[in-house]
Amino acid sequence: MIVNDGYSDIPKGKIATVVTSLEMLARAPLRQERASSDWKINRTHRPDLDWYRDLYRRVGQDWLWFSRLRLADSDLQSIIHHKSVEIYALQIQGKDEGLLELDFRSDGECELAFLGLTSEQIGTGAGRWLINRAIELAWSRPIKRFWVHTCTLDHPQALAFYIRSGFHPYRQQIEISDDPRLDGTLPRHVAPQVPII
Repeated sequence: MIVNDGYSDIPKGKIATVVTSLEMLARAPLRQERASSDWKINRTHRPDLDWYRDLYRRVGQDWLWFSRLRLADSDLQSIIHHKSVEIYALQIQGKDEGLLELDFRSDGECELAFLGLTSEQIGTGAGRWLINRAIELAWSRPIKRFWVHTCTLDHPQALAFYIRSGFHPYRQQIEISDDPRLDGTLPRHVAPQVPII
């Protein structure tokens, strides 16, 4: 008799994650935030590719963000220069320390494509401040749905953070990808919480 124990082996050189998609079907009330006069949000129109990749890497490499780093210049440019994609940097004392990307390319919807902080800013309250700005910006447009996905590679509090912010989970999936540390997309030393197999 074959017993299915629910486990599946992940091939060597791959990483696996559980992806949870969440949505907000009406504007949620903003949660209380810590504000700082040092925090500013700056929209960058048609961002320079090197600038974008640098900020994306500084924000996401601890969580193995790699999707945008693997894109060819023309493919990345077609996304971040699209008239319906808005790229913002969280600036703290004049330095870019957070990334917010809103994607309005689907009619009546906004995808929170990326939201994150550099490691130095985690725990300062800047994340709450930034998600509140994201909610304001998204719902300033005539949308019916604001959605995001997060995964088990993201910060351990990410899923709960989005739920507290007013998003509701509606779907889970398993994603298996090539480990970005093995092909040079990201340095081998990042994300030590995810073993290289």
